[in-house]
Amino acid sequence: MENKKVLVGMSGGVDSSVSALLLKQEGYEPIGITLELFGENNFNANEDAKNVCNSIGISHYTSDCKEQFKKNVIQNFIKCYANCETPNPCIECNRYMKFGYMWKKAKELGCNYIATGHYAKTEYSEKYGKWVLKKSNVVKKDQSYVLWNIPKEILEHVIFPLSEFENKEQIREIARKNNLNVAEKEDSEDICFIPDGNYKKFLENNSDIKPKTGNIVTKKGEILGKHTGLYNYTIGQRKGLGISYSEPLFVLGFNSQRNEVIVGTKDELYKKELVVGDINLLLFDEIEDTLEVNVKIRYSSKEAKAKIKQEGKYIKVEFEEPQKAITPGQSAVFYIGDIVVGGGKIV
Repeated sequence: MENKKVLVGMSGGVDSSVSALLLKQEGYEPIGITLELFGENNFNANEDAKNVCNSIGISHYTSDCKEQFKKNVIQNFIKCYANCETPNPCIECNRYMKFGYMWKKAKELGCNYIATGHYAKTEYSEKYGKWVLKKSNVVKKDQSYVLWNIPKEILEHVIFPLSEFENKEQIREIARKNNLNVAEKEDSEDICFIPDGNYKKFLENNSDIKPKTGNIVTKKGEILGKHTGLYNYTIGQRKGLGISYSEPLFVLGFNSQRNEVIVGTKDELYKKELVVGDINLLLFDEIEDTLEVNVKIRYSSKEAKAKIKQEGKYIKVEFEEPQKAITPGQSAVFYIGDIVVGGGKIV
């Protein structure tokens, strides 16, 4: 008899709460778990998740993961900014916590599956003869971009109960009809460990990164003004540079050794190529030849046509059309249709 026990990651929000409810209605045996990741801000999430589990009649566990989260997510976040990169901490959290630690915990509890409230889909592909990660049906809410580096060997054990819904209001309506007390709870948009959104203050308070002025320069080395610390700037930034020039200038990159912010024109922001490292391929073991794919270079960007070629531990990406503000530290994620091929970190 199939083991239908599933460990559901519960953040106390409406998405994960409805996910647990739907799994129970579909005949699974859900167990809720809330990962305590950072400081005191987990208390409300814990209480809300526990209440939901009580109301739908399933067990609920909490697990103190603060040390693992600090090591794998927060320290990575700090290290990226120290290296003039722009991180996406949700991707690291998915990799190490929600689909790393949680899968380990699921096995300890005798579960055959794990589930989250992400908008994405897993299914068996006859064409490729394996389990694949796909985009959600809800194009605007699709979160496959932040899931590219989950271990491919667990794809057949991952369930995304919300993959078929068209909009968030449908999810809230299910919560209302089933008297879940989180039905009207707002979505959290911020980085969970920086609830006020001020990442600069967070870096200054939690690392050796401190304001250190230096020059703002053109590619040719012409000094145009002063900056307040490299971590205060991102590639593509135009506002807040405090410089005047004959045309609008944007941040193109950094010279960390010389403590310089490099600026240039809008045309100089566009590039046709990038390289990714720290790669994770879900669809293939490796890319043997040149492969035509669509690529997203940040969560909010549109897909762009490109050819990719693997060279050892790196993948080179060549776009059909130049892309704006390619940013080291962000992820480039590859798609064939609605299937996630894999991805990597832009170097």
